This record gives sequence, structure tokens and C-alpha cells, in this order.
Amino acid sequence: MTENLVLKPPARPPTRRWLRDTGYALAALPVALVALVVVVVLVAAGLGLSVVIGGVFVLAVGVYAARGFAHVERRRLAALTGRAVPEPAYLRAQDGDGFWRRSLTPLRDPQSWLDVVWSLVGWITATVAFVVALAWWGTVLCGATYWFWERFIPRDASDAQSLADLIGLGDSHAADVGLITGIGLVALVTLPFVLRFAAVVHASLASVLLTSRAELQGRVARVEESRDSAHRAEAESLRKLERDIHDGPQQRLIRLGMDLGRARVQLAADPDTAARTLDAAVAQTREAVEELRALSRGIAPPLLVDRGLAAAVAEMADGQPIPVRVVADVPRKLPLAVETAAYFVAAEALTNVVKHSGADRADVTLEVVDGRLQVTVDDNGRGGATAAPGHGLSGLRERLAGVDGQLFLASPAGGPTRLRAEVPLA
Repeated sequence: MTENLVLKPPARPPTRRWLRDTGYALAALPVALVALVVVVVLVAAGLGLSVVIGGVFVLAVGVYAARGFAHVERRRLAALTGRAVPEPAYLRAQDGDGFWRRSLTPLRDPQSWLDVVWSLVGWITATVAFVVALAWWGTVLCGATYWFWERFIPRDASDAQSLADLIGLGDSHAADVGLITGIGLVALVTLPFVLRFAAVVHASLASVLLTSRAELQGRVARVEESRDSAHRAEAESLRKLERDIHDGPQQRLIRLGMDLGRARVQLAADPDTAARTLDAAVAQTREAVEELRALSRGIAPPLLVDRGLAAAVAEMADGQPIPVRVVADVPRKLPLAVETAAYFVAAEALTNVVKHSGADRADVTLEVVDGRLQVTVDDNGRGGATAAPGHGLSGLRERLAGVDGQLFLASPAGGPTRLRAEVPLA
């Protein structure tokens, strides 16, 4: 996937998290109770009427209702976490399916029944979250304002005792106000942690039932896409290698054969001309050998295997027609697939810099950040680079997708250009 480089957004203030946790916890119980009533009624009616044809349709309606409540809960989870929540791929009827198969499609979907289970049990954790959040906010508000409204409490009864008096702090007004206010302050200090606990209790169950299968489906899809991308990248590499061999060494070898044939004819009649022809043939041989070496380095650079990524990139950078500074802070040994992908990213990026950017210098940085190898190539060229399909960098996107990597590009018109590839190490 290719993305633009963007700055990270500023961290959200803590008060926003408190309000988000509060809203999620307090709204959990009303949503869960409505889901419980609707789904229980429809599913129970559908099961009870399953002996007749109409019961199947009522049961299907109940499953669809559970899907709707599950969708609402996923939106609430997204609002709580501040990030997108994976949506499951529900089973869908095929074009050739008949009426009954189409009608029973939701009943054959495992995720639909997980949604039903959520509607039936979600009220348990919703009640916990609701009660804890409500009790803690009530303690905070009542305790923090007790100094104001305690004067309105009737104290005429002879046996009336304050909480402070009951626990042995005395029956003075100061002890009463101080104790209740102190409880409110303690509740205020612990409020963020308690609200987080209340939200997590409910969100954990929702995440297990409503998003875990979608996450698994997403991982399977990514693996399949990575495999397909790797196959496409390999096929493109083979086609490029075939073109390079055809346009380079093959043409030189054909000319070499012609030169040798001509020299054999010239040898008896004009030895001097034959000698010059042989000299040209020797030059063609050297050039063909150099091109074959370059192609072999493109397939699997020997230095990459022998001395690692940093040394291979440094050698490749030394051979560029513009100055290239390499800064490497990577382990000596990395997974071979990761090293190979990173090397080709650096090689292809520098090739594009030399051919298209008009830059007079470039920088390559290799580092490991959060378990991902980052390859960053900067140049001071004219900018305007793109990784859209059909452009020079699209092959990098395919190669990186084959190892679950990502390609980021920032190249405004007028430059400079920064290309960064990230490849997970595990």
C-alpha cells in the first residue's frame, strides 16, 4: 500500500478520554437492553414457530436485528478507541442460489450467530460498566459539592449521626464535611482509571465476539494479497531480467559471434584488420561480462549474503553517478526476505533519483524502529514522483506487499523527495 507521509496528530487531552469512556459506559446498558429484548423476542418466536414455514423467516429477521445491534456496537468501539474497527465479511447469497438458500443465508453465517450471542450476553458487562461509571461520577459530584448542599440536610432527629461520627471521627461539622469531601476527592483522582476499567470490561467482550473473526478474515486477506503481490513482483522481475538479458549481454554475444566469424575470414587475407576485429571482440567480451555481473547483483547481490544489508547498500551507493550518503543502524543478520526487499527498494529508489529527479545528492537511511526495518531515501531533486500503477515505483509497492511492507512517498512539485519503505522483521 502506498501512502503519503503525514505528521502524527497531537495527543488528545485526558478530559476527552474521560468523556469518551463515560459516554461509552453509560450508553452501554440502554443499547444492550434494547438489543436483548428485540433479539430474544424475535429469536424465541422464530425457534417456536420453526415447525412452520414462517418461523424460519422470523428467525432470519432476528439474526438481521442482531447484526444491526452489532454494527452499532462496532461504531461505539470505533468512537471509544479512536480508530477504525474491522468489519466482518458476512456470508452473502450467490447469484445462482434459490429462494430458500437465499432466505437461509444469514442462518448459515457464523458471525451472525456471534452477533446473536452478543445481543444475549452483552447486557451483563453493560450493567457492570453502567453501574461503576454512574456510581463513581455520583461520588465525585456529591463529594466535591457536599460543602455546599450539606446545610440543607435536616438534622433535627435526636439519633441522626453523620458518617464521620459513625466511624469515630467525631460529630463536628468540620469532620463531616472533611470526610465526605475527601471521599469525593479520592473518587475524582481515581475516576480516570475506574472509567477506563468500566469501558474496557464491556469493550473486551464486544471485541471478542464482534471483531475478532473480522480481524482473522483481514489477516487471511492480507496474507493472500501478500502472496499475490509477491508472485506479481517475481513475474515482473523475471520479465525485466529477460528484457535486460535480451537488450544487453545477448546482443553483445551475437555481435561477438559475428566479429569472430569476420576475423576468421579476414585472418588470411588481411591480418591487421583481423587483429583489430579481434580486439573489438575482446572489448565486447569484457562488456558482456560486466553486464552479466550487474545482472547477477540485481538477482542476488553476493555482498548482501556475505556481509549483510548495510555493506551491500553502501557498495551499491558508491557506484552511483551522484554522491550518496548511507547511514545504517541495523543488525548484521536480518531475515533474508527482509534484506532482499530492502536492498531492492534502495536500488530502485536511487535508480529513479539518478534517471528522473535531477538531484545532485541523495541520502539513504537504514534503521529498525518498533520491530520494522525502515529504508528512507531522500534527494534534493525536482520532486513530482508518484507510485501510481504504471509508474516506476509501482514495482516497489508490489515487492513490499509480498513481505507485508508499506511504501510511503512525499514528493511535492519542486522537491525535495522522501521515499520510505517499512518492512516488518517478524
